[in-house]
Amino acid sequence: MKNKKTFNISRKEPFLYYRTKEDIETYLEKPVKLKLQWLEAQMEFFHKAMPEKAKKIRDKLKEGLL
Repeated sequence: MKNKKTFNISRKEPFLYYRTKEDIETYLEKPVKLKLQWLEAQMEFFHKAMPEKAKKIRDKLKEGLL
């Protein structure tokens, strides 16, 4: 597959959701409560998208069975 995209691990710059200096400054001005709500929404999305097998493995890891 020649067209497969690969990640460049040796990046010089950090991978940020907000790319411009203005975006970062705007983000820093947001209240912490709003930032936490956004993170909770992201976590909920990933949990819903997670396959059942992965959820079972995660639960076993939490219980110390694996």
